[in-house]
Amino acid sequence: MRKYIFPLIIFSSSIFCSAQNSFKVVPLGIYGGGEESNLSSYMAAPANSENYVCLDAGTLRSGIEKAIQKGNFKGNSALQVIQKHIKGYLISHAHLDHASGLILNSPDDTKKYIYALPSVAEILTDKYFSWKSWANFTNVGEAPRLHKYSIVNLETSKEIPLTDTEMYVTAFPLSHVKPYESTAFLLRQNGDYLLYLGDTGSDSIEQSTLLQNLWKQIAPYINAQKLKGILIEVSFPNEQPDKSLFGHLTPKLLESELTILNSFCQPGKLKQVPIIITHLKPVDNNIERIKKQLKEQKTLGVTYIFPEQGKKINL
Repeated sequence: MRKYIFPLIIFSSSIFCSAQNSFKVVPLGIYGGGEESNLSSYMAAPANSENYVCLDAGTLRSGIEKAIQKGNFKGNSALQVIQKHIKGYLISHAHLDHASGLILNSPDDTKKYIYALPSVAEILTDKYFSWKSWANFTNVGEAPRLHKYSIVNLETSKEIPLTDTEMYVTAFPLSHVKPYESTAFLLRQNGDYLLYLGDTGSDSIEQSTLLQNLWKQIAPYINAQKLKGILIEVSFPNEQPDKSLFGHLTPKLLESELTILNSFCQPGKLKQVPIIITHLKPVDNNIERIKKQLKEQKTLGVTYIFPEQGKKINL
């Protein structure tokens, strides 16, 4: 794939330079469909820790193998990373491009936790971890229950610890074709934060205030320079008709949402937060168009990072 270099945009996601890194993110899958070995999944941990959680789990093993090739997780096999270093899974919504890696690798996994909003957890246990489609490796739902995964139902806006890690999480609902729920996860370690959004439409298209409510919640952390990064989707270029967005963002809609977020922030603060673009759909020349359109929309002065499978991002 051709790489473009534009002002204010990083297209090969290496290391984002900052005075002091608080988090590390290893992209295991960066696309929103199309390539089953490269679907939405990001391992995240404090900068000085090997205790990760997965932010979605569309792809696991293939992405970890790429990460090992790039010098991460030295001395480990992909299966060892899954078993030892992934301490839990935060599933934003139950679409297969965000959950299939978790399901398919579950027989070889070790005991751990799945964190999700109740509506998402219900789909996971009713549709996937069900003896109709797969063994029930969870502690709820259809019997017999194998109790490998413990389901943790998250409450909106309530922070809880992530077991066996140094991190905490707060969940916020998103609209992914109303009324279907997706989730934003706000990770905290010490006083620093990282925000990951699952699939989401814009408030204007979804007839919702969920993103605006999220922006209000995170603006104080941006103002205090405590938010180290935002992972957010852009699935389609601007040419995609509104009726065919299916609960996703375009560069124009992302710019609109970030403008709303910027209105809650002190001048100049938002542009200090790297924006990591997730869930691009690799159809035709969509990705090239998305990158070009983001480059042309630079009124906010933010830095966009396009992650590369297996290549660690320090934040």
